[in-house]
Amino acid sequence: MKRIDLISIKHNYKIGDKCPYIEPNIIDDCIFFDNEVPIGFYINKMPDKMCKIADLANAEFKSNNVPKTVLNRMDGIIQGYKKNGKRGESSVKQMSAIIGSIPPKPAFKRSYCQISSVHTVKSARNFIKSMLMLAIESEKLIKEILPIQYEIQNKIFKSVPSKWKFGNLFTSSISNYNISAPFHIDTGNIIGAVNVIICKKNNSNGGDLHIPDYNATIGQKDNSILVYPAWKNMHGVTPIIPTHEGGYRNSLIFYPLKAFIEEGSIT
Repeated sequence: MKRIDLISIKHNYKIGDKCPYIEPNIIDDCIFFDNEVPIGFYINKMPDKMCKIADLANAEFKSNNVPKTVLNRMDGIIQGYKKNGKRGESSVKQMSAIIGSIPPKPAFKRSYCQISSVHTVKSARNFIKSMLMLAIESEKLIKEILPIQYEIQNKIFKSVPSKWKFGNLFTSSISNYNISAPFHIDTGNIIGAVNVIICKKNNSNGGDLHIPDYNATIGQKDNSILVYPAWKNMHGVTPIIPTHEGGYRNSLIFYPLKAFIEEGSIT
């Protein structure tokens, strides 16, 4: 794997800004280093076993078996997509689903942790099972490629009660379908831990992760995996541009929330 040293640059982006379309400049398998310390990695095609599990999880997510939050938006002109010989408006469905543990939300008058209600839906069991398998396989890759990081995160998770764990190194998972996130920092994540982003993509361009602090745009191809400390830097997702009708980008994400260390005993 290539080595990429992350070097800070100046930029004008702010949290909440929409991420522009930027061609990826990181497309090969690599390990990211910050001040000589390996902090993450990217693989543009996962091992076959993980690809098959991701295919299953993605298919289940797209089916009616999994309850989702759904938002329809109008994209106006979509590059490269022609319908009836004309470029025009096309409705792009955005969907998301959270599984695993959900932290307290005082703004909604809920001061306690809970497990996602998706776990109570019988038809969603195959999705949850496949996502849990994918989380475990991701942990194996972290152990192989970033053994020190694996040990750090494993040690941190000794303070997380078992009922709040999703796998061994994460508390939660979210699937974001056609969602291009604006610039943000994952402030709720455990400092020192990493996220996993697995991409499922078909007939679409864009949907790449941009980290402006390093001018790094990571080309998230179908069946790629990105491991990165999302608490560390501001980042956003470039616009998702379908090239054919039904084109999409779905991200399967595993993340570690600090609420379950601080308030994990609350029931």
